[in-house]
Amino acid sequence: MAKVKFGNGISEIRGSIAGNTYSRGSYGAYIRNRVTPRNPNTAAQQAVRAGLADISQTWRGLTSAQREQWNTQAPNFSNTNIFGDSQALTGFNFYGKINKNIQVAEGSAITVPPVLASVTGITSMSVVADTTAGTMAMTFSPAIPATQKLVVWATAPQSAGKNFVKSEYRIIQILDSSDSSPADLAAAYIVKFGALPGVNSKVFVKVRATVTLSGLVGTDISNNDIAV
Repeated sequence: MAKVKFGNGISEIRGSIAGNTYSRGSYGAYIRNRVTPRNPNTAAQQAVRAGLADISQTWRGLTSAQREQWNTQAPNFSNTNIFGDSQALTGFNFYGKINKNIQVAEGSAITVPPVLASVTGITSMSVVADTTAGTMAMTFSPAIPATQKLVVWATAPQSAGKNFVKSEYRIIQILDSSDSSPADLAAAYIVKFGALPGVNSKVFVKVRATVTLSGLVGTDISNNDIAV
């Protein structure tokens, strides 16, 4: 079902209606034919589904007092919907969001909600893909604190003319305080995609700092490079 944002008439519409999908890109709103994605049921997809099922199960295992703590703290946090508007979270949504962040960063689930706090994450990141040399160096700053992990996403090789990606990102590596800059992502990239990007193809990389004891995250930082 499509989601519509009303102003003086319809100002935005997202989602699908009758075979058409409505969205917005770098150059404004657009409509395309709706495509049902293939579901290959890969090991990675199974792991994600199992993780979400585990979060739902552990929520049901909380005491009433514990769930009430999450319900009470949830209004201090918010989520951004498809239109970019801020929405309040329910206690269950808040619990799921925080523990999903921890799960992705390979941490241990928490039952007590965190207190809202800012996260000093990565402020700059760049990547250089040198396929000829067999390296993919990611330079980042500041250093990763002992309390955080850095989740690294990358894309399969893309056309050099492509400037925007979203669903193409895949997690390739989790870095911690023992990993210094520059980090060579080559081995992790090859494990995920089979080979380094071909010469003159583009690769996108995105990172997110996660506080493993609270599930709070920093701002995503992304960059890209054309392989040589």
